[in-house]
Amino acid sequence: MNALLKSATIVDSKSDFHNQIVDILIENGVITKISKRISNSKNYREIKLDNLHVSQGWFDSSVSFGEPGFEERETIANGLDTAAKSGFTSVALNPNTNPVIDSNTDIAFVLAKPNKHAVDLKPIGALTKASDSVDLAELFDMKNAGAVAFYDYQKPISNPNLLKIALQYASNFDGLVLSFPQESKISGLGVMNEHINSTKLGLKGNPALAEELQVARDLFLLEYTEGKLHIPTISTSKSVNLIREAKAKKLDVTCSVALHNICFTDDNLHDFDTNFKVKPPLRTQTDVDALIEGLRDGTIDMVTSDHNPIDVEHKKVEFDHAACGTIGLESAFGALQNIFTTKKAISILTKGKSRFGVVETQIIEGQKANLSLFNPDTKYSFTNEHIHSTSKNSCFLGCELKGKVYGIISNNKIEIA
Repeated sequence: MNALLKSATIVDSKSDFHNQIVDILIENGVITKISKRISNSKNYREIKLDNLHVSQGWFDSSVSFGEPGFEERETIANGLDTAAKSGFTSVALNPNTNPVIDSNTDIAFVLAKPNKHAVDLKPIGALTKASDSVDLAELFDMKNAGAVAFYDYQKPISNPNLLKIALQYASNFDGLVLSFPQESKISGLGVMNEHINSTKLGLKGNPALAEELQVARDLFLLEYTEGKLHIPTISTSKSVNLIREAKAKKLDVTCSVALHNICFTDDNLHDFDTNFKVKPPLRTQTDVDALIEGLRDGTIDMVTSDHNPIDVEHKKVEFDHAACGTIGLESAFGALQNIFTTKKAISILTKGKSRFGVVETQIIEGQKANLSLFNPDTKYSFTNEHIHSTSKNSCFLGCELKGKVYGIISNNKIEIA
């Protein structure tokens, strides 16, 4: 793949060309020249786009595509196309499938699907067999097959001894263990945050305590085992404080927050829109403020879209019976820019790679081109026509977003929407 990007503003604090408008020459997938002006003497494909900005490729640490088993929600092929059109050059895929991805052959199946796609697919294997929280899955075999982490997607490990053993065992081969932060006996049948709004709406509440107890437990286990832990999608202010304290102790812990948990609160549930039924639930403004502060000071390591396609049959039902989840790849950049500056948004979108085995690149001559292309200034209302996913369950529908994604250049391929 050969291409010449014209008049592109580089957003990369590690690059000598940060904030400069330059031409970028790419030959055989490698950046061979960066300069104020480059002539297209070899008649390569020329990419000229309105207010073009480029950054290092973006990464999402938690996406679900459905395949195998839930292809009606999203296939891997369409999911990767969606990621590319949304600006992501690599994604970590959850074992949110049927059957659950819990063996080396399952990992091999998933890795065979991309067929040299522009987006790098990093599979996450289940932590326990069938994600039933009884017996550990084949962690070492899955690691050797290409799994980057181990996680029972949105299913808490109720047995603390099982998590202890998982942390100890995985530490033998530098395995990353993920533990969903929810104490199920406390959360019960809660479908939204337990607070004033749950009482007003007459819906069963899932208290912040359910998350915080689990986070505290997991951090104690981490300290005991000296393992390697990632806590996905925290949602409460006290969780932020607990992880901040753990990092001060130098524990090997990282965490993420789902984008919708910093964009919305439980006030958004007054219309009983099931697109806002997510796990963990939307919390209060106090929690949102603490989560954003956690991102600013580095306590929270990364933001994820937690992209989770759900078919209409499981969303267009009563709120109590609706499945949890929202898609989020397509709206991620525009939503982040409603909260942070472009520089900070790009910093967030490029964090967490090394934790999940993704090679980090810079925008310098001699490096493989791994670029996200975008216009940070376009404002628009997010509608169904902006959704590339098979499922349309987005809680961002109708929201004003800022920033248009053009596509990506990665793996010696160009994917521009």
